[in-house]
Amino acid sequence: MKILVVGGGGREHAIVHKLSKSPKADRIYCAPGNAGISALAECVPIAATDVPALVDFAKREEIDLTVIGMDDPLMLGVVDAFEEAGLRVFGPRKNAAILEGSKAFSKNLMKKYGIPTADFWEFTSSEAAKAFLRAHKKYPIVLKADGLALGKGVLICESEAEALAGVDEIMVDKKFGSAGNTLVIEEFLTGPEVSVLSFCDGKTVVPMVSAQDHKRALDGDQGLNTGGMGTFSPSQYYTAEHAEYAMKHIFQPTVDAMAKEGRSFHGIIYFGMMLTPDGPKVLEYNARFGDPETQVVLPRLKSDLVDIFEACIDGTLAEQSIEWEDNAAVCVVLASGGYPIQYQKGYPIQGLDAFCGREDLTIYHAGTAFDAEGRIVTSGGRVLGLTALAPTLEEAIQKAYAHIDQISFQDCFYRHDIGRK
Repeated sequence: MKILVVGGGGREHAIVHKLSKSPKADRIYCAPGNAGISALAECVPIAATDVPALVDFAKREEIDLTVIGMDDPLMLGVVDAFEEAGLRVFGPRKNAAILEGSKAFSKNLMKKYGIPTADFWEFTSSEAAKAFLRAHKKYPIVLKADGLALGKGVLICESEAEALAGVDEIMVDKKFGSAGNTLVIEEFLTGPEVSVLSFCDGKTVVPMVSAQDHKRALDGDQGLNTGGMGTFSPSQYYTAEHAEYAMKHIFQPTVDAMAKEGRSFHGIIYFGMMLTPDGPKVLEYNARFGDPETQVVLPRLKSDLVDIFEACIDGTLAEQSIEWEDNAAVCVVLASGGYPIQYQKGYPIQGLDAFCGREDLTIYHAGTAFDAEGRIVTSGGRVLGLTALAPTLEEAIQKAYAHIDQISFQDCFYRHDIGRK
């Protein structure tokens, strides 16, 4: 098979890496890809959001399967466009990707179908939102931009003053652009967070192994929210009882609800949950693989990823046997100084060769490129993810941090407590 992966970050590198191990993957392309992905796939200089160019490329090269990694093209209708062109594509159609594309939609869906989540209030006027907050005396409280915001459109506000300023940030100053046209205000939940990605074929849902992300930039969950500074799998809090409850009350009901709404979901649903004293509750949905959760989940997959993708497309997921390694994985993100606000690009990266050929230690490239001299340089805020595999979580943590300083670039920083939650 000729396979095209759409995207150019650490998530797409992990997808390409796993696909490359399938005997069915004859040739892999990635649009636009990055310096690390280029070792496994032919990188094509097409933006992930340039839907017509992606369709033209797939038709011209007779691509057998396209995998959409990123959220933006899903909301642009890339899957619909591929299907209309008679091409096989893995990912939800536009009317199903709204599960991530609009937090107001997803919250109202959960309310309608009784799926456990935090109480919420929806606003399209900043003044109405502020009036609500002035009357609301229970803090902390959570503000969420309705649309896509690169994983950063969530503010946890400790006081009324902070919440009022947050409304201005999202709705008036438009820090997250049009994503802030509608604001969702949520009850603040407490408990450990857990991420469970799942394969879906419109009717069947198969959860993957659990993971836990670290959103804050600095050690001890300090600093600004980021796209994710590291993750580990499995979660130490997510029990078999939690998994059984979530399947009965969250996972299957979500897939069933989308089908009932005429929005059959084929692809990946990422369930971000809080394990509250009252049981698991949904914090958010994503309509694709998480980043960096993919970098710890897919390395633990024993089954052929191509077979699973095809089953999701064809509606035959119930017939698939999906197996996982009995191990643990930790991914530590190396970021550019100043991330997530301002940072420089173009710094040469040293030490990557030390990891070549290792199965237990993998470097996933998130923001890298080649410079004019052919050197691998930084080209993003999150630059690399070092994933370590080991029999236990503690061993994986120790392995990751024992090797991370072999990699260096100017102003590099990373958290020192990934996996310690």
